[in-house]
Amino acid sequence: MPTRTSAARNASDPDAALFDDIRLLGRLLGDLIREQEGQAMFDIVETVRQLSVKFHRDGDAKDRRALDKLLSSLTRDQAVSVIRAFSYFSILANIAEDHHVLRRAEQEAERHAPPQRDSVRAALETLKDSGVERQQLMQFFDQALISPVLTAHPTEVQRKSVLDAERALAELLVAHDATRLPQKRADIEDAMRARVVQLWQTRLLRYVKLRVSDEIKNALSFYSTTFFRQFPRLYRDLQRDIDALFPSGKKDTVDAARTDLPAFFRMGHWIGGDRDGNPFVTADTLSYALRMQSRTAIEFYMAEVHAIGGELSISALLASASPELIALAEHSPDLSEHRSDEPYRRALIGMYARLAGNLRKLAGVQATLPEVGSAEPYANADEFIGDLRTIRDSLRQHHAEPLARARLDPLIRAAGVFGFRLATIDLRQSSDQHEAVLRELLAAADLCPDYSHLDEAAKQALLIRCLNDPRPLRLPHQVYSEWTRSELAVFDRAYSARRDFGPRAIRQYIISHSETVSDLLELLVLQKEAGLFHGTLNSAESHAELLVVPLFETIEDLRNAPAIMRDFYALPGIAALVRRSGGEQEIMLGYSDSNKDGGFFTSNWELYCAEVALAEQFEQLKTEHCITLRLFHGRGGTVGRGGGPSFDAILAQPPGTVNGQIRLTEQGEVITSKYGNPDIGLRNLETLVAATLQATLLPQTKAVSAPPQKFLDAARALSQASMAAYRKLVYDTEEFTDYFYAATPISEIAELNIGSRPSSRKATRAIADLRAIPWGFSWGQCRVALPGWYGFGSGVQAFLDAQPDGHKLLQRMAKQWPFFATLLSNIDMVLAKADMRVAQRYAELVPDAKTRQKVLKALQREWQLTTEMLTAITGNAERLSDNPTLRRSIHARFPYIDPLNHLQIELIYRFREGQTDERTKRGIHLSINGIAAGLRNTG
Repeated sequence: MPTRTSAARNASDPDAALFDDIRLLGRLLGDLIREQEGQAMFDIVETVRQLSVKFHRDGDAKDRRALDKLLSSLTRDQAVSVIRAFSYFSILANIAEDHHVLRRAEQEAERHAPPQRDSVRAALETLKDSGVERQQLMQFFDQALISPVLTAHPTEVQRKSVLDAERALAELLVAHDATRLPQKRADIEDAMRARVVQLWQTRLLRYVKLRVSDEIKNALSFYSTTFFRQFPRLYRDLQRDIDALFPSGKKDTVDAARTDLPAFFRMGHWIGGDRDGNPFVTADTLSYALRMQSRTAIEFYMAEVHAIGGELSISALLASASPELIALAEHSPDLSEHRSDEPYRRALIGMYARLAGNLRKLAGVQATLPEVGSAEPYANADEFIGDLRTIRDSLRQHHAEPLARARLDPLIRAAGVFGFRLATIDLRQSSDQHEAVLRELLAAADLCPDYSHLDEAAKQALLIRCLNDPRPLRLPHQVYSEWTRSELAVFDRAYSARRDFGPRAIRQYIISHSETVSDLLELLVLQKEAGLFHGTLNSAESHAELLVVPLFETIEDLRNAPAIMRDFYALPGIAALVRRSGGEQEIMLGYSDSNKDGGFFTSNWELYCAEVALAEQFEQLKTEHCITLRLFHGRGGTVGRGGGPSFDAILAQPPGTVNGQIRLTEQGEVITSKYGNPDIGLRNLETLVAATLQATLLPQTKAVSAPPQKFLDAARALSQASMAAYRKLVYDTEEFTDYFYAATPISEIAELNIGSRPSSRKATRAIADLRAIPWGFSWGQCRVALPGWYGFGSGVQAFLDAQPDGHKLLQRMAKQWPFFATLLSNIDMVLAKADMRVAQRYAELVPDAKTRQKVLKALQREWQLTTEMLTAITGNAERLSDNPTLRRSIHARFPYIDPLNHLQIELIYRFREGQTDERTKRGIHLSINGIAAGLRNTG
């Protein structure tokens, strides 16, 4: 496998250690291939690599012919072996890069270098320099909510077994760095070799389609890996930095303040509650998710309580304890005479027994390590935290505080963040499904024979009448359709879940395709049917338990969002209802469908405009009714779906739209790349905090105002021209759909067992019906990445044609407007990862020459134009000039991704020509896996 240049070995090169690690892991993989596949296979892999590198570098037709000849000569099994080799190299390179990020951070800390701009420390220093005071920070945290929400959208192609082996290799790289002893290093390399063998002999692909229960388990695995340990570290480090930079002046309260920050950072989940387009999510899967989440949290607490009990062997004969601790020990079911003088252990044994009761009650399982005696379960997590604090306070009072720092303090923080629920599960369903349920309920109740045929005004009037009638619509002996029963069962389960697991277990209900005010009212009526809506709309005691969260997705929806919310709050009783229900209005903005609808630039621009309009609207509602706005960003992994660096994305939000409250989705393989490594996970969590702090507090101190009108007018013009160019290709070119289905592996992706959700909303080939995730995933596989750039070049060219000196304005926008600068940076990254020469090879899969040439030429023209326009605005002729580390990473790894593309093309050609055996199909799927791993943000 790979070799490296002397430049990469240069000790002065900051990335030399990275390439050393990649070379080491590549050598281990190469040795394995020789041993297990034979020298001949190793030689084939090397020949493919060399030809691919030459073609990537020079684009020479001779190299292309040689590569084609070699690939077409490979047997099916040889092709699969080569695909596996390059796929595993991509995986190993990812491990090395993640390790290098952490290593560089430690080296910079040792040199006392300035903290990275996306770190919490840097954010706090910036705030301090801007005049922010400690009191402002504390007020921020009192009202803040930062919540990454894990979804099950299907772009994670790696199995958990593979992810576990990757984590083990990452830990071995850390150990390898930590020693210079030759023998110890040799031992570590032997352990690495074992893990590489494990990876090679572990099946990469799932042979059975994922169930929702599998997705739930996969998501929960990140808690033991990362979240349980890193959340307390995040809070601890944040408190330390605040105390250092913003001292309170009260020395005796500094230590006690370590856990004083409220639980402003909390996790959310869609898995088990997202029914939109997924018929496999039901009330039963919601119940399963709730039980599994509770089990994950409580079993972690039990393990920690047991471990703390082993550490707190303090004897009352040698050290005193507080009266509260003694009382806690006396209530323990532990009556062993061997521990009669050990009050801490007795207290913890009692707490373990109570947690075991909670485990049985909430999760329905017995403790793996049986409890001593029996005890009443805790009424809630706050009672458990209270007992933990009793132990901590006693230790502090009696000269044993160091014993609390290692496990007890982090456990208190973890319990405060996760409770017995672990994470909030969002419910989601499409508005048309709500309408279908209400149509049946209203017809059966003889209130309206056909609700769906009413106009909007009539729908609103009828729904408000229902909300002012205390009687439910459901008739006790009526036999409703299976679908209606299934939908109502979810609401019923939400009612019981909030009482069993606490009100934070389920709080948000997201309405997909929110297009009218009646869509929002329908959700209130359905809550009423399950006892989640209390009182009547106009009564003084009315309130709803679930937040009504409209999701605005398409370009038209985004444009209509402000008017819909204005009309909703203009209805009598709505503002008072929302205020009594918590005073929160969450609105979700969809990045994926708006992009598929209008293209990259227009999607971002319309999102920006919608945010500005909504923020202005809710400033008035906040003043008049104490209702605050929280935006929920439905971002994916690719730039075309709102992906890209989270720090820049949050800072690029319009002024006044963050305000300490933000939720955003984490999807597919991005979850693994961000949180699969615990230290990388901590950095990503910190990034969200740092960006939210600055986006919220800096505008107040620097008086950052809205961008100049010239900037807004220019963006509007760019959007109009960009969208026209995009839609001309995607929706108005007759041949485009045929090209897309032939020149991308969309059909093969649909067969991958990577998620429980169907890839299309309807059984058609229409682009409009295709889900945005496989749409973006397919374009990433064939290296076009169309959703991340197409239309921008035409937009800029049209703007410059209308304003010949407009390039100066665009350059000013790039320097002065974070929104525009971030957008350009993301386009820059997408163009760096795309490759039109590889894309041209995929185009050869299109059987009709006219279709192939027409669409391919359009892609090539826009690609060239976008590249030229980006260079003209930024002044950077080379991609990623401002990010040399990422540029070098891409240049280093792409020669090893390209062979996967070439082999994927070869196998797709064979498959579509009739070689439809299972091994050929498996080879295609393996190549999809490897390309996704190499590109890292394909979902």
